[in-house]
Amino acid sequence: MKNRTLMTLISMLLLLSGLCPAQELSPIPLPPARIEGGRPLMQVLQDRQSRRSYSLEKLPMQTLSDLLWAAFGVNRPESGRRTAPSARNWQEIDVYAALAEGLFLYDAATHSLQPVVAEDLRAATGGQHFVASAPLNLVFVADYARMGDAPEEAKLTLSYADAGFISQNVYLYCASEGLATVVRAMVDRASLSEKMRLRPEQKIIMAQTVGFPETATEE
Repeated sequence: MKNRTLMTLISMLLLLSGLCPAQELSPIPLPPARIEGGRPLMQVLQDRQSRRSYSLEKLPMQTLSDLLWAAFGVNRPESGRRTAPSARNWQEIDVYAALAEGLFLYDAATHSLQPVVAEDLRAATGGQHFVASAPLNLVFVADYARMGDAPEEAKLTLSYADAGFISQNVYLYCASEGLATVVRAMVDRASLSEKMRLRPEQKIIMAQTVGFPETATEE
């Protein structure tokens, strides 16, 4: 009885300290991405734009699946290669999804969302007014440990380029499906890195908001 009481007290202290989430997250298997259809590329390029006003409506699971596959999914299962290029096939960019339910890491190999933090970190992904309420904020993180002995300047340059390819895939998918999106560099990287529990070798490159449009603001 004493041991059970002690364990209960320890759990409560961990919960209050934030080391133990109030509700454990589970992996989310995504439905197979729909790779047929979509609008013609030239029309999608014509409609590509950044928007900063979002509906509060959640993204359907199928839409989330299609979006993440388009962003950086595996399009050649025999080799594990992806929908966006990366220097020397390092695949150093990880795509994190900040949802109302918590923070997840997109696992392209299993096409699933793996839990990271059971906390709504959307507001922490940027300083803009819309990030806290938009249904999805993607965070692109470079893991420099995968880039071997490349010079630091090369790691920085190439990881930014590789994240840009992924971001453009998101833009094109959103334009095809009538979704709103904007890529963002205004991120408190130190604070967000701590909340995301990143290693020193992991660096936040940028974030990207996605949701249903409320009003259009073009750039």
